[in-house]
Amino acid sequence: MKLYIVRHGVTKWNALKKVQGSADIPLAEEGVRLARTVGEALKDVPFDLCFTSPLMRARQTAELILGARKVPVIPDPRIQEIDFGDLEGTRFKDDQGKVVSREMEIFFEDPAHFQRPRNGENIEDICKRTREFWEEKIHDPNLQDKTILITSHGCAVRALLRNVYTDKKDFWHGCVPPNCSVNLVEVKDQKARLVEEDKVYV
Repeated sequence: MKLYIVRHGVTKWNALKKVQGSADIPLAEEGVRLARTVGEALKDVPFDLCFTSPLMRARQTAELILGARKVPVIPDPRIQEIDFGDLEGTRFKDDQGKVVSREMEIFFEDPAHFQRPRNGENIEDICKRTREFWEEKIHDPNLQDKTILITSHGCAVRALLRNVYTDKKDFWHGCVPPNCSVNLVEVKDQKARLVEEDKVYV
């Protein structure tokens, strides 16, 4: 099994440094361009199917990467972005790039201690549901010889890849995955190996 795990393209909320989790924000023009660039780079990859977060920005990214290829695209809420609850839509950085939200500072700097916002989720929550997705797919006998595209979100991608990383102390693994970056994972006998990390095509 080969898994191409991709974060969605840029949205207007990304550019505005707004908290964007369960809010269903579409790709901005730059996000569309990035997704098409990835699609061109991966045009010779023989995808058998695609799992996507049901949120618009991830679905659009999947469709733009796949282009005219007739590949089943299956939404799965378990790989949807973390729900920030009452923090959704608030700005976490000002125009100078300074973090102005204490909650989001903790989220990025010490995610294990990020408190579940009202009506939202914490890191433990998203790790639990992405792990359920992971375990189901890598143990599915019908998927063992498949090449699969997975389109998701920054935090959800890192949560999913915790099932691959040997060092699980640093949740962000150095950074939030860039928009439209690709992580390639090979799975054999339910054992996963990271082949490429946060590959960015320009």
